[in-house]
Amino acid sequence: MEIGSKLKNARNEKGITQEQAAELLDVSRQTISNWENNKSYPDIVSVIKMSDIYSVSLDHLLKEEKSMNQTYQEFLEESTNMVKAQRNLGKIILLSAYFIVWVVAMIVFWNKREPITSELDIIFRWILLPLLLLVSTLTVAKNNYWGKGNWFCVIGAAITFLTVPYAEFIEEMGTATFTFRFPNLMYMVVGIIVSICGIGIGSLWKKKISSKERL
Repeated sequence: MEIGSKLKNARNEKGITQEQAAELLDVSRQTISNWENNKSYPDIVSVIKMSDIYSVSLDHLLKEEKSMNQTYQEFLEESTNMVKAQRNLGKIILLSAYFIVWVVAMIVFWNKREPITSELDIIFRWILLPLLLLVSTLTVAKNNYWGKGNWFCVIGAAITFLTVPYAEFIEEMGTATFTFRFPNLMYMVVGIIVSICGIGIGSLWKKKISSKERL
């Protein structure tokens, strides 16, 4: 029995229609039909999801029989490597984007020896960095990139936000005084709060998706 027939039988035994399976797997109904008719192969992530949805073991779905050739096993191995590569690429892009913005902010605030304009301060300190940190930590938690290690993002956020100095000119009694505050403990607190919110929201999102897949 080929993989397509096994998937079809498992779905029918569970009493799930192709439309319902497609919705749970976030694919089209035609894709489900193609898998079940051996016109295309499901990737490893989809196979794992179907194992949970159909309440059957991976061994049952993937166990090779005498009449089955190595085509699907080869595809599965290639698919697994591709998923890992895409996952690692996602991590690299995410971290790179965050650190590029952080480095630019550092350059701006460390080298600025004149009043930091309110627009520049708002753009870097209160929009770009917090927003990118929120998106980054949310994505990390939603995709569970490092498991329990996801919470180390809070430490990373604290360090990066701590190192962004607060610099301004204060004019009092006709005298201009340059203020350069480092380490920036108040801004570090902002980073911690934003990262905790991102990890928390991402974790809840992941649980919601997992619960939906088990229905």
